[in-house]
Amino acid sequence: MQAACSGIAFKACPAGAAAPRRTRANQVVCAAAGDRQAPLLEQLGGVLRNALLGAAAATLVAGAAPDAALLPAHAGIGGGAVTNAKALLRYSLPIECKPIRQIQRELEVISDELRVPGSKSLGPIGKHVRAASSIIEREGSTITAAFAPDKKASGLAALEGLKGALSEFQAVLDAQDKQAVPLKQQAALDYVGAVEEAMVKGFPFEVPQEYASLPQLKGRATVEMNFKFADARENNSTGGKMTIVLDGYNAPVSAGDFADLVKRGFYDGMEIQRADGFVVQTGKPDGDAQGFVVDGKTRSLPLEIMVKGDKVPVYEETLEENGRFRESPVLPFNAYGTMAIAREEFNANSGSSQFFWLLKESELTPTGANLLDGRYAVFGYVTEGSSMLKEMQVGDKIVSAKIVSGSENLVAPS
Repeated sequence: MQAACSGIAFKACPAGAAAPRRTRANQVVCAAAGDRQAPLLEQLGGVLRNALLGAAAATLVAGAAPDAALLPAHAGIGGGAVTNAKALLRYSLPIECKPIRQIQRELEVISDELRVPGSKSLGPIGKHVRAASSIIEREGSTITAAFAPDKKASGLAALEGLKGALSEFQAVLDAQDKQAVPLKQQAALDYVGAVEEAMVKGFPFEVPQEYASLPQLKGRATVEMNFKFADARENNSTGGKMTIVLDGYNAPVSAGDFADLVKRGFYDGMEIQRADGFVVQTGKPDGDAQGFVVDGKTRSLPLEIMVKGDKVPVYEETLEENGRFRESPVLPFNAYGTMAIAREEFNANSGSSQFFWLLKESELTPTGANLLDGRYAVFGYVTEGSSMLKEMQVGDKIVSAKIVSGSENLVAPS
């Protein structure tokens, strides 16, 4: 099985490898596809953790901290860095409309205000809600002018929904109902996201012609994935549903490959093949093949990373190899349940059907300074049901995966 994250969680090793081992730099554990979790991981848990922390610290010392100017002033959950999956997806949309971004920030920063105990936070929260409503009143024409012509109707409907959501939010605050605040905040932010998506005009760039033989996602798609645990877990849970948003605006080839395989039913009935506390990984078909095989040949993907400020992704090279290791990807490994293409450690373009979810830990994968950004192709985030990932074990099964919206954005190979 290919490595999900060499240099942080484990090193690549061929299927059928006899024994786990540690690498020279990070003492990471290697396990073969289909194996149970390596006993060495349990025995060396403390050593592994310290080694990874040391590697992360060394990276911070050797490189520069991320440019604060590149990050939103308010990122909602997590203080100064964006760690919420839905917020990451909003910020990664290729749009330029300051008023709607200001509204987004006003609403996201409410997550930080909610940490203040009792009713003391309601006053500051009210200011943010009123500020968002005021921006709509002042800048409504600017917002509507930014809609793509073919999405104007949906954009106007979303904007009206946002106005209503903010009115309901204010009513909750007037009633001093703090428990309802997170629900009203999320409802308003969902409308913000819909308004922003209506501003995307077409597809923002041309994918290089050499990848025309690969499926591409020219936009976004939502996938629902249903799981069945091999045995009952916490609270007698036997599985559940996860919602995933694929971002083809920033990773059209990677997201397109995954969407195509979902559409084919490739992952239906497939077992979880790795669950080691750092990642949950699957995607290796039965037999000797390491990925999806078409006409007797494995369909391989180029590494694909969109860098902040760029118009087109970097292909076939890590940001380190490209001399841009200090720059930040548009789709970072910031959120719990970040999804990325697994690949061989020393071959950036060996990805195929195997993918992983990162079980983010702030110590081991610090936001904005972890060892994965720029090395692996992120193509989506779990927006609902990510808590299941901590319960997953090898042998649990993907019962089904289906595209529930955005299938029209999937472009077949030419």
